[in-house]
Amino acid sequence: MEFLSICLISFVFLFSISMILFIMGINFLMNEYSLFIEWEVISLNSSSIVMTFLFDWMSLMFMSFVLLISSLVIYYSKEYMSSDSNINRFIMLVLLFVLSMMLLIISPNLISILLGWDGLGLVSYCLVIYFQNEKSYNAGMLTALSNRIGDVALLLSIAWMLNYGSWNYIFYLELMKDDFSMMIIGGLVMLAAMTKSAQIPFSSWLPAAMAAPTPVSALVHSSTLVTAGVYLLIRFNILLCDTLIGKFLLVISGLTMFMAGMGANFEFDLKKIIALSTLSQLGLMMSILSMGFYKLAFFHLLTHALFKALLFMCAGAIIHNMNNFQDIRYMGGLAIHMPFTSSCFNVANLALCGMPFLAGFYSKDLILEIVSLSYVNMFSFFLYFFSTGLTVCYSFRLVYYSMTGELHSGALNVLNDEGWIMLRGMMGLLVMSIIGGSMLNWLIFPTPFMVCLPNYLKLLTLFVCIVGAIMGYIISNINLYFSNKSLIFYNTSMFLGSMWFMPYISTYGIIYHPLNLGGLIYKGMDQGWSEFFGSQNLYNNLVYYSKGTSFLQNNNLKIYLMFFVFWVIMLIFMMIFV
Repeated sequence: MEFLSICLISFVFLFSISMILFIMGINFLMNEYSLFIEWEVISLNSSSIVMTFLFDWMSLMFMSFVLLISSLVIYYSKEYMSSDSNINRFIMLVLLFVLSMMLLIISPNLISILLGWDGLGLVSYCLVIYFQNEKSYNAGMLTALSNRIGDVALLLSIAWMLNYGSWNYIFYLELMKDDFSMMIIGGLVMLAAMTKSAQIPFSSWLPAAMAAPTPVSALVHSSTLVTAGVYLLIRFNILLCDTLIGKFLLVISGLTMFMAGMGANFEFDLKKIIALSTLSQLGLMMSILSMGFYKLAFFHLLTHALFKALLFMCAGAIIHNMNNFQDIRYMGGLAIHMPFTSSCFNVANLALCGMPFLAGFYSKDLILEIVSLSYVNMFSFFLYFFSTGLTVCYSFRLVYYSMTGELHSGALNVLNDEGWIMLRGMMGLLVMSIIGGSMLNWLIFPTPFMVCLPNYLKLLTLFVCIVGAIMGYIISNINLYFSNKSLIFYNTSMFLGSMWFMPYISTYGIIYHPLNLGGLIYKGMDQGWSEFFGSQNLYNNLVYYSKGTSFLQNNNLKIYLMFFVFWVIMLIFMMIFV
């Protein structure tokens, strides 16, 4: 009963605060109102430690969505994690995770951002290694070490902020824009955001973090850990407009979007396909942000959080029913056996693809139309639209493998929609995935966007989606003879399907070999030659000489007379012979 109560109390509490914050966010947005709160924690003589919080429509609305999703995820966990004996610890970790995210969202100060940032990194490590096995430990170490690079970049930017009078970056953004030397801070913050949001070359930790329990994946991939980098860059958006780091980020995020879309089409693990789709959408947010459209990036951040959390919840329900099988080749015919879960899964998938009038449509379609309208080169334009086609392609491939045909799993699997607690958690997000996009569109953009384009550009998004859907079906439905032809292009398939070899480079090139080399240097130098010639040798000599002096000091006059006679004889000897 204790675990039931902690789940229900957390759900009610977070959901209530979410609704209050959402109403406040709308109020702040309509009145163009911001609240800057300074709390003096301690004052000693003339020095004071002050905690600052920024409440504006963006932070309030984002906090509302994070709390809404986390409340439903905790409610969902009540049944999903019911067989876990450490359920209380799990709920506490999730609440700590949400608290760290809250701190990061409302901080206009780099120091308090670092507190939330490191809190996310630490708690995410604890959650990734929650199922204590070798795979989880490896994934946790990869996640932690990849994110440490960003933490160091953030620490360096804090050090560089000492050039100004305060760490409240929000006051200095305009100044930083004009001061070229201070663009270093922008570069460091961008590096931190790239590690947290898993852009190339730090992408390999995101699919590896799937070792965490599915409710955690739903939270991490929708509104917390991976979106922290995007949110931080939204706050620093002035530094990205028409600057070198903005152009660099556009290329990197475009390539991330393309790479993740390609990788998902070769993947067979259900959770990893959804993880790669998250990576693709993060690339989309980062790329539109680097072009200066921060409101669009924020809009897509919120809509994506809704349907991605629902997608992971449905995947969790499917994995639960499939006796913990995650390979989509073992699935099939789920639409017959699990109709409600399948319906939610398909709605979330269609929202991801940009199906008209679902949540994803309003943000994705607007982003692609703005890209068509903007002054952008052919390479970036190709990456935007081709990656959108790949998204639809892997989504339809996933639906084909899991929903249609016959069940390819064991005959003793009992598939049903009986988990009412899980289904209720999914229902809340199902409603938001349908109405969330239009609601946010009317709220965030009170004046509707009017994008005037020629017919062929206006219809290009729709055409790309239809072609992607057809290709996804054809690739899935292809017969065995033709699928074996892919063995001819084995190296290409291997390259595209393994995220451009990034997991191998990250684990062997960045973690394994450097740590191994560090171990050898430590053994050979710190515990070897430097010990022999350095401090240890000095210590041994000092001990040796101090023993000699103590021997002299602790003995009687005969010793000194003997030494005196010895030196006199030596002196006489030298006078005679020299």
